[in-house]
Amino acid sequence: MQLDKAFISRLEKLARLQLNETQRATFASDLNSILDMVNKLHELDTTGVEPLAYPTDNHQSWRPDEVGAQLTPSEALKNAPKHDGNFFRVPKVIE
Repeated sequence: MQLDKAFISRLEKLARLQLNETQRATFASDLNSILDMVNKLHELDTTGVEPLAYPTDNHQSWRPDEVGAQLTPSEALKNAPKHDGNFFRVPKVIE
């Protein structure tokens, strides 16, 4: 599939890009290279190859949910720019 100027202009509009002519030519060349590579992959014989859901056989290993080191309230408030002794003070954002 060769890309024409109309297709590149449509992609430019969809991606909200503003390319000059040199950039359009580079963009078209790069896209053509990518499409050529994909077409090359279509030439591979994949009969008898099972599709993979994941590229590796690793399974998700879950760690136990355990309580770790904790800060005391005074330690947590120590570096706060504003606090009232018990709570962080933040600017009001909702009226």
